[in-house]
Formats: sequence, structure tokens, C-alpha cells
Amino acid sequence: MIDVATLTPADQDEITAAAHTGMLVAWHAARLGDIVAVQSSYGQRTWRELNNRCNQIAHRFREAGLQTGDSVAIVAKNRPEFIEVFCAAHRSGLRFTPINFHLKGDEIGYIVNNCEAKAFIADADLGGPPIEAVGDAPGVVLKLSVGGALAGFQPLDDLLAGAPEANIDNPIIGSRMLYTSGTTGRPKGVFKADAEIELPAWDGSPLGYTPGIDRNLCTGPAYHAAPLAFDISRPLCSGAGVVLMDRWDAEDSLRMIAAEKITHTHMVATMFHRLLKLPDATKAAHDLSSLKLVVHGAAPCPVHVKQAIIEWFGPIVWEYYAATEGGGGFLVGSEEWLKKPGTVGKPGPEFDNKILDDQGEPVAVGEPGTIYMRAPEVGRFEYFKDNSKTDSSYRGDYFTLGDMGYFDKDGYLFLTGRTAELIISGGVNIYPQEIDSVILQHPAVLDVCTVGLPNDEWGEEVLSVVQLNAGFSPGQPLSDELIAWAREQLANFKCPRRILYSDELPRLPSGKIQRRHVRDEYIARESVNASA
Repeated sequence: MIDVATLTPADQDEITAAAHTGMLVAWHAARLGDIVAVQSSYGQRTWRELNNRCNQIAHRFREAGLQTGDSVAIVAKNRPEFIEVFCAAHRSGLRFTPINFHLKGDEIGYIVNNCEAKAFIADADLGGPPIEAVGDAPGVVLKLSVGGALAGFQPLDDLLAGAPEANIDNPIIGSRMLYTSGTTGRPKGVFKADAEIELPAWDGSPLGYTPGIDRNLCTGPAYHAAPLAFDISRPLCSGAGVVLMDRWDAEDSLRMIAAEKITHTHMVATMFHRLLKLPDATKAAHDLSSLKLVVHGAAPCPVHVKQAIIEWFGPIVWEYYAATEGGGGFLVGSEEWLKKPGTVGKPGPEFDNKILDDQGEPVAVGEPGTIYMRAPEVGRFEYFKDNSKTDSSYRGDYFTLGDMGYFDKDGYLFLTGRTAELIISGGVNIYPQEIDSVILQHPAVLDVCTVGLPNDEWGEEVLSVVQLNAGFSPGQPLSDELIAWAREQLANFKCPRRILYSDELPRLPSGKIQRRHVRDEYIARESVNASA
């Protein structure tokens, strides 16, 4: 282990100079050596092995001609190679773009093209033909496969044969560009031109990692912003090991926490819900005493669910509210939350957030409105190659994700909902226009409006309300056909779970669908049905 209390000023200077996961891995590797840094069902890496592999990849990137600011895209399961490419890109000045492996081939291909990838790494375990077709993207000079062979791709291990393991000369801090769905249907890259600075989260931080001892369980897909930040980037830059789950399962997560002596993990509300539904005997069979901290966010958590989780885990549950785009700064621990049930926290004095009405005026305390966060002076985001979307997200120095809420008299934020565009299901953002665009292509459909309805387990479930063309009749066979139609073209998590029918959908004279009215109508209808 590393005794943080005995670090010298020279050590502190080296850490500050490294200032990012990609390069801090090298600092930790020199001290933690053969301690396991990454463990998964696809293999493990010690700190030394991880650093050596990162260096080999970085050398090969440079030999292939990749320059500072070039893009590296990867679509892969939770495996060590994902982390190796991530760290290699971030010590080489490259822009790292992870891709949701649930997407279809053409969706993946769009992102590879849009991010202007020079290197594309793909997981053969995801299935060959769709990925192989993406490999023809223009601009890609390195096509590498992990986990097996892909036609037209070179296996990563073959590329690394004989590559130097020494740290690269003149390392440069890179960046990451994650894609978030857009209201126009295509995902958008959240880009920050400034290098991302990241330092260890040791004593004095809520995370409080002990390097060389603590271990973080990655419960979600590494491509997602929250697991990448909380379960991979922060622990590794702090010298804590990472245990990757291949697929989340409630009982299996308890087993792994007990067996691997997990100290930290990130979860979403859906996971809490499923954990609480386990039989009492199953819960009691696993020793969770190693846990020091459970952080959650990405979707609102029902008050009764969070209270039950705190009663079970103890006061080690922390909640955050922030954005991939930056800003926010909301964080609340268990004891503080129990005094203000339902809050997502109170920001520190360095953050500036406000709530505005539809006219852009501040609302009174306790009144709901749209939440705006002040963009940082350094590291402001833009939507890659989409100036209009970037401009529409800002109001002066402030930006919004469309979430709605209010501040109480003590300055605590409570979320009340979100603009009707965004659906959050299982902690994943889904934008309905993309779904509408697909369903509208079906010959039976005249008009469609997709919304999210409250769901105890998922937070929200996807519902599409359809107006039919003449000659078609509503019914379960057609609903099944429309859902299958959507699943042929979209990732399953985006597709409606239910189809309902309407004689006419509300649109403004401008043609804009009044999605909020549709959502409110069907929420009210569901409430009446539930009470009947």
C-alpha cells in the first residue's frame, strides 16, 4: 500500500504534474507493482502489467501517426483492454470516445465517423458482421480487435508484440468525449477542448480511497459517464483496484462485494430497487462490512427506496447531481439526506446554480423551474460539430440539461421532473425523437409521440402513443409488430415497452409535438386505472 501521510513534497509535485488517470497509473505502478489493479471475467492486470500495456498501446498509437487531439473510439464490454486503451489515450494527448455496445451497427458507425476516429477498437465478443462493417469508416488508420478475431481488424495482442513497455516520452494529458443522445435523433459528442485535470481522492475527500488496499466494484457498463468516472477513473487515479462486472445482477453484486472485499461502488436507483427485492435470507448470506461508500446518481431515487438502502448499508450512501457537460456540484451524504429526504444536495460555494422560469427569470424559493448550472471558466463543453445545439443549451454563462426542480429555504435542491423530451430509464438517458423517427417509418403510423412514464423499478419506462393511418386497427398484434420494428433499428433499451393509441396527437401550429401534455395525460390515465 501507499501511506499517503508520508508522501514527500517531491511526491506531491509528481502527482500534481501527472494530474490524470492515464498518467497517475504509471505513478501508482511504480509503487504498487504486483498488486492487482484490474480484475474481470476477461482477465486481470497487476498495476505493473496495466502500466506496461498502456505504454505499449501508446507507443503503437504514435507509430501509427496519431497526433495530439486525434480521436480513439472503442466499443467493448467491461474488460481490461477498455481500461488500457482509455489510459493509453489519456497519456498520449488523444480524445477517447467510448461507445455504447448495445447500439446497432449503423448507430456505432455514426459515432465512429462523427468523432473522426483515427483508431477504432472493437470487441469481437459483441458479434462480428455489424462491427466489421463499421470498420470501413473513413479516416480510421488503426482497426484493432479484442476478445477474438474480426474480419479486417488486427488483434490488439498481435499489434503489441514487441512494443516497448517503457513510459512514453513527453506524455500529454488527453481528453474524453462521451456521446449523449440528442433531441434531433442522433447522438452528440460532449467535447471539452481543455485537458481534464484529475487528482487522487484520498483523505479529506468523501471518496477517501486508501491506495493499494481499497477496491471499487464497477456495476455498470464502462462506456457510461458515471461508471467511467466513479468506478474506473477516480479509483485508478487514487491507487484503488477496480473489479469489473460483466453484467449486473443483484445477488451476484452482493457475492462479489463480500468475496472481493469491495470498499466502493457506484449504483443507480434501479439497482437499489432490485437489491431490496431479494429475499431476506439472500441479503443476510453476504458480508458487506467491507463497504465504505456507495455513491449513486444518474436518475432520481424514490425516497422510500433510498431510506431502505441506508437502513441496510448504513450511512455510507452518497448521492450526486451533475452533468457529463460539467457544472452542478450537488453532493449529499446519508446523514444530511435523512434530514432533507428527497434532496440531491446543496452545492459548495464554488458552484453557481439557479432556477429560472420559462421567461428566464429567477423563481421564488420553493417554486419549480428549469435548473441552470454555471459553466466552469476552464473546460466548458460544446456539442461536437453542433454549434446550434451548443448555443441552445447556454443562457449566457449558464447551461441547462432541461431538468426541473426547486431550492428550499436552506438552499437544498429537489428535483421535480424534467422537460418532457428526456427519458431516464435505468439510469440511461433516452431521447424520444430518435424513437419517433423510427416508428414513423412504419406504414401503419400517421403520427407518434414517445414519452417516459413513472416506473418503480426503472425510474421511467418508454411508451409510444401512436396515431394510425386509415385502414389500420389498434391492438396487441400491431403493438408487438411496432415494438419489433423499433428493435430492428434501435438498441433495445431505447425501444418502447408499450404502445398505446390516440385518435389525434396534440401539436402546436408550428408543428411541434406537445410531448409534456401527452405525458401528463397518460400519467393521469395510469393513476385512474391503478385506483380503479
